[in-house]
Amino acid sequence: MSHSLDIAKINENSVSQDGVSAIINNALPNLVGMPRETLKQILADLGIKEKAIKMRTAQIWHWLYIAGVTSFDDMRNVNKDLRNLLAENYSIERPEVVEEQISVDGTRKWLMRMPKQPGDLVGHEVECVYIPEQTRGTLCVSSQVGCTLSCTFCHTGTQRMVRNLTSEEIIAQIMVARDRIGDWPSMDRVNDPNLPQTGRMISNIVYMGMGEPLYNYEHVKNAINIMADGDGISLSRRRITLSTSGVVNFIEKIGEETGCMLAISLHAVTDDVRDILVPINKKFNLETLLEACRNYPGVSNARRVTFEYVMLKDINDSIADAKKLVSLLKGIPAKINLIPFNPWPGSEYECSDWEQIENFAEVINRAGYASPIRTPRGRDIMAACGQLKSESKINRKPRPTKSETE
Repeated sequence: MSHSLDIAKINENSVSQDGVSAIINNALPNLVGMPRETLKQILADLGIKEKAIKMRTAQIWHWLYIAGVTSFDDMRNVNKDLRNLLAENYSIERPEVVEEQISVDGTRKWLMRMPKQPGDLVGHEVECVYIPEQTRGTLCVSSQVGCTLSCTFCHTGTQRMVRNLTSEEIIAQIMVARDRIGDWPSMDRVNDPNLPQTGRMISNIVYMGMGEPLYNYEHVKNAINIMADGDGISLSRRRITLSTSGVVNFIEKIGEETGCMLAISLHAVTDDVRDILVPINKKFNLETLLEACRNYPGVSNARRVTFEYVMLKDINDSIADAKKLVSLLKGIPAKINLIPFNPWPGSEYECSDWEQIENFAEVINRAGYASPIRTPRGRDIMAACGQLKSESKINRKPRPTKSETE
């Protein structure tokens, strides 16, 4: 039985403005998720001597990403004066966890409310999902509040784009997840047989949550490089996967600048069908997209491109479609993840019959491609692929009128 815990806090400073509950929040900039070079510049601006900046940066980095502290007071080898300076000007607090849901299969979904950004009336909310297995744990992170792409089979696509997440907000999802499952040296692991019992509890990161990551390029890039920093979170770049619907002009660049693994939300084998399912195809068609995949930096049999293919009954699941898919991917080191469609309220699509999915997979397997059928995880808490969505909308402070500025 799945269960849900609403842990939203009522803030006594809440005010009402135009029918919207707004929390007064003079949030300080958060150091968690800032690039290392930015942290060095912050220390310089605070008056730290140049010869000490490298050492202080390393100390703070350790406390943030290895110890997971949430108070500057806990940074015991950082002198008190610097701790006080940092606390006066910056924060290392976590986003608010509004709701936590735990599936019968151990999948966990968190609804997080981010601190307000300049111009926001409220802190916007995103969802993040943790998918545990016995030997590894995968965290699915969001890169945007909402999405611009309107893929017709995806629940997030029904939520209008609100804004990009900052690198701090992307990394914050990892920090919250580690807090909630006890993945810090000073914490006990959560007692749940569904979670990994040895090794890292979060061993893989996938950009498969809310949003199109390549439309938030700089923040996503910075977050990947922080995840892979060997002195901090220290994930192998081969365990960080970016999934894109096909923003072709940034695919090669993200490979060059991060070395992460690439996944493509493909879902169709003809432009006519993909134009409907994944409307960005009208801008970057299949031929253009697949050529970008062939040229992805470092692609090889050891670093294959993953193609995600949602199975939609009578839409893209025929044997002819399977044969066409094999033909399209010729020459690309690839594996194909077949994803049974996960229903959501208002969707007009149906999942392909299981026998048809297996027959589709068999065609691909016979052609020499790995074609695992993804086991749906977290369906009972709307945490499965294509089911994420938050209630955040564009709520910004109105711009002053001309008369108000005169």
